[in-house]
Amino acid sequence: MSAAHRAARTSSESGPLGGRLVLIAGATSASGEAVARALVRAGATVLAVGTRQEALDRLAAAVPGVDVRACDLADRDAVAELAMRIHLKFGPVDGVVHLVGGWRGGGGIDGQSDADWDFLERGFRTLRNVSRVFFDDLVASPTGRFAIVSSTAVDKPYAGGANYAAAKAAADAWTRAVAQGLSKQAPQSAATVFVVKTLEGLEDELGAAVVRLWEVDAADVNGRRLPLEAARMDG
Repeated sequence: MSAAHRAARTSSESGPLGGRLVLIAGATSASGEAVARALVRAGATVLAVGTRQEALDRLAAAVPGVDVRACDLADRDAVAELAMRIHLKFGPVDGVVHLVGGWRGGGGIDGQSDADWDFLERGFRTLRNVSRVFFDDLVASPTGRFAIVSSTAVDKPYAGGANYAAAKAAADAWTRAVAQGLSKQAPQSAATVFVVKTLEGLEDELGAAVVRLWEVDAADVNGRRLPLEAARMDG
């Protein structure tokens, strides 16, 4: 999309995120729905991506205006094709919210199974794919934002959740590396890690916190690990 087309997209929308195009990866959870609703209310064009079409259809019915896309985000080629289709229809994205995840664990160190690790590692793979494919979009955007949800288990891991804590630590470190890359190439853009013990009951707060990322200077949130309950970011 040309600069003129981006400007036209921006002027055609209302709200604090008017004209911004935001992709939610792993959008069919309760938190994904809350983030989608908050972004739509703020004026963003929202692309909700998941693997199950029936769940995406339910999301589209629950949050009118969301554009849903089925994609295996663990497949780099599939993500590249998704990006191509998005660029052709909408242009480059201004934000990515990565919510692919899930809990697996229990049993102490000797009970950390390979099957659990494979499940958790797949979520990290989706993060790597999405951030690599859409990184140039975030660099080019006048207000690029990238966000994930991490866990307090990164700072206080325990034996029964070793697989989970390790996967979350990897995602946390990767996102902060994205932040460092943005600080060098695009200081107007930012990557942020929200930290929470559990998202249950905090879905709406997550949605509000994601919207607030566009209401503050990139430098105030880039590379930061923000406890979700305290992620007010008043500037």
